[in-house]
Amino acid sequence: MTVVLVHGNPEIAAVWGPLVAHLGAERPVVRLSPPGFGAPLPDGFPATVEAYRDWLVGELEELTAGGAEIDLVGHDWGGGHVLNAVMARPDLVRSWASDVVGVFDPEYVWHELAQCWQTPGEGERAVETMAASPVAERARRLAARGMDAAVADRVAAGFDDTMGECILRLYRSAAQPVMADLGAGLAAAAQRPGLAIMPSEDTFVGTEEQRLRAAERAGAQVETLDGLGHWWMTQDPARGAAALTRFWSGL
Repeated sequence: MTVVLVHGNPEIAAVWGPLVAHLGAERPVVRLSPPGFGAPLPDGFPATVEAYRDWLVGELEELTAGGAEIDLVGHDWGGGHVLNAVMARPDLVRSWASDVVGVFDPEYVWHELAQCWQTPGEGERAVETMAASPVAERARRLAARGMDAAVADRVAAGFDDTMGECILRLYRSAAQPVMADLGAGLAAAAQRPGLAIMPSEDTFVGTEEQRLRAAERAGAQVETLDGLGHWWMTQDPARGAAALTRFWSGL
């Protein structure tokens, strides 16, 4: 089985480094970087929710054409892309895991920073400020929000103007009721075994009730990571890897 990891915002594939080190060498691992987030942005790519779904479907099609059976894992917006892709093409994966199922609940409200990015003018000023900040300052802010400091240094260095533009396009394409409408199709994800990863201290991805409700609609098992936050895969990668391995072993 091939593990395929998809990261989120404002990240690059380095965010998975500590987790990969704990997954073991027996599982091939592919880290996919969404366009603009550590990967080149193709000409004309609109960086919308639908465009990233279609990008991931295309990547999965290539992998499965080569004979891979895929256990798909997504974090942050990567988790959103994972669910959108699985809802559209469940045939492309053996299983899926996401830590953002709650954002598909009809009562989910985007967090304060997301609402900033979704606001014309205010969002542009915010990403300009990010781009103008020294790498060390961006890293410090990520670490203050819970990312491992060494990983934060690498992730912060990956931010550029292209990522900033993609952030604005992506979040604006996902303003409510878009995510609630997409969540109406969660039952399609139940066609494949799913895992809803729920770090107890993650304040970005909905309330516990919203997350549990969305997980149930998607037919997903729930793995609660007590004491961990949004970047659980860097805070306690051994525990994160163990949760995923238990899930895969039970399939």
